[in-house]
Amino acid sequence: MPTVAIDARDAFGSALRGWGRYAHELLRALPERPGLSYRAIERGGPGPELLFEQAGLPWLLRRERADLIHAPNCFLPLVRPCPGVVTVHDLAFEVFPQDFSRRTGWKYRTFTPRAARSAERVICVSGHTARDVVRRYGVDEAKIRVIPNAPSLMDGDAPLPDDRPYLLAIGDLRPKKNLRRLAEAYARLRAEGLEHRLVLAGADAGEGGALRDAPGVQVTGYLRDAELDALLRGADALVHPSLYEGFGLVLVEAMARGVPVLAARATALPETGGDAAEYFDPLDVTDMAAAIRRVLDDPGRRAELVRRGHERAAALSWEATAALTVAVYEELL
Repeated sequence: MPTVAIDARDAFGSALRGWGRYAHELLRALPERPGLSYRAIERGGPGPELLFEQAGLPWLLRRERADLIHAPNCFLPLVRPCPGVVTVHDLAFEVFPQDFSRRTGWKYRTFTPRAARSAERVICVSGHTARDVVRRYGVDEAKIRVIPNAPSLMDGDAPLPDDRPYLLAIGDLRPKKNLRRLAEAYARLRAEGLEHRLVLAGADAGEGGALRDAPGVQVTGYLRDAELDALLRGADALVHPSLYEGFGLVLVEAMARGVPVLAARATALPETGGDAAEYFDPLDVTDMAAAIRRVLDDPGRRAELVRRGHERAAALSWEATAALTVAVYEELL
């Protein structure tokens, strides 16, 4: 029976984010297939991660006679005893190197292009990421498969915040998230009489000092899933001004909860949001403020965004994502 090994180390962390959530949801939703088995690799070996990924993991694949390896986090072994599938979520480390530590950025920029070129199949979470991989790394389009993400944050019943109303932005406080411009747009609206607070939910990755003391702005830090779900459900709108996203999962998380979405007209966000979001130029503070004002002041527009958002989120599921991923495995088996 063919065995697909999945490097699922990120799925077993205590606080799932990004790749970890992707790996976790994929493992949960993988469909049973007659004559096919899965082997989730939950932990690496002693020493640096890079040593395990490029030496320990191939040894493990040989020992267990795996027929295929899927690396859901860019770091596919370059020398391996079986065909390989790699998922590339985005190339933010190429566009915003300042958002990454020197060592982490070096690892991404060194191994991701090599993994993408050597893989038998490359899964990208959006057409934008696929085009980026082809353009930057010269990867053959014929071996790329675009498979989108889906909402994964569990709907909870925790009480909504009692200090409403507020606008919400979610993401680490780092330059590519473009939160300084959002704070500037919010300050203009506040000067015009807007009573909403602006809540920024995410770990401080260097921008917190510039945002924390702005009037009306609340920085929450990293939140657990139940807290984030409640904060989302209570928001009057989600504003996502990011300059670069490979997918933009937070858009569909908000849509699934009936929260109107405003997003940057940039990278993968229009692809993810479709016609269910209000878009703005992320480099134009005036345009950003005007978009927020349009959504807050027009009940009809809000209702339409909610309706379309429900439809957009319902069109995505991890079961569908997993089925498409298994179809990629079967191409190689």
